[in-house]
Amino acid sequence: MDLFTLTRQLVDIESITGNEAAVGEFLQRQLSDLGYTAKKIPVEGDRFNVFAHWGDPVVTLSTHMDTVPPFIPSHEDAEHIYGRGACDAKGLIAAQIFAAERLRAAGLKELGLLFTVDEEMASAGAQKANKHARAAECRFLINGEPTDNRLAVGTKGSIRLTITTGGRSSHSAYPEAGDSAVEKLLDVLQSIRECVWPVDSFFGETTCNIGVVAGGTRANVIPDRAQAELAIRVTTDVEQVKNAVADAVAGRARVEYWSAHNPVRLFEVSGFEQAVVRFTTDIPYLSNWGKPLLLGPGSILDAHTEHERISKRELEEAVELYVKLTGQLLG
Repeated sequence: MDLFTLTRQLVDIESITGNEAAVGEFLQRQLSDLGYTAKKIPVEGDRFNVFAHWGDPVVTLSTHMDTVPPFIPSHEDAEHIYGRGACDAKGLIAAQIFAAERLRAAGLKELGLLFTVDEEMASAGAQKANKHARAAECRFLINGEPTDNRLAVGTKGSIRLTITTGGRSSHSAYPEAGDSAVEKLLDVLQSIRECVWPVDSFFGETTCNIGVVAGGTRANVIPDRAQAELAIRVTTDVEQVKNAVADAVAGRARVEYWSAHNPVRLFEVSGFEQAVVRFTTDIPYLSNWGKPLLLGPGSILDAHTEHERISKRELEEAVELYVKLTGQLLG
């Protein structure tokens, strides 16, 4: 295998969340061909995680197979590989596989590889994987996300929620006959925007993104329903943030929480450049897999963008770093 070729092969398999089966099949087949015990962990429907191991996995390298939309095929130049998932997280899968091969060649027989579905939505794959029988055998989980090849010592928590308002439809020429759900939602969202969110000395400030707003059917119809999807990056206890949301909404809308977890302090190892990152990962849902670490090539500022890319130099460095980190954990 070639590191850059494998990265491009993975990028070119569309795996937007919910559609991970094809890339999972590819990885299960490739890892089996390399001699790993590579199995599918069913999640739902045709979706599955891929878990491969060589011996009893004391250290497991892990990241996710799904991507955000839209699909963008790969291309490359002298310095970078481009395309959806290049740094989040197809390039990381390739680097972890190459690191595992290096470790196996050195005689290591205590290694696992875990690739999950649904990380970009609700981490359903990680939650399923956390119940796997092999999890209890693992002492360390090295998760991969784009950290600029720095060892993350903390990640923010996350809350994903929807806010829904209801009203009564009518002809827009007679607004007094209706009750606009959109205007109600705008009022609630303005209160959300005015929230003073908590701050933590280690994790930093809590931030809120109003990511999706939808409602109504036509411009000449008073809308009877509206909804917004929000993502809050949490730096304190989630209950404190939920209370702030409840105060802002003040009973004017229905609030549904789809996921919520506190910020996480990660296992620290000397000899690596360190950072606290502002995003969240599968780690809170993989608690049975041992002490968590987080490291990966690429910049989070390139992830989820139309110009997503990963540096070839960083990919090669990541292989070395995964080998070094695993060696120190087992040393």
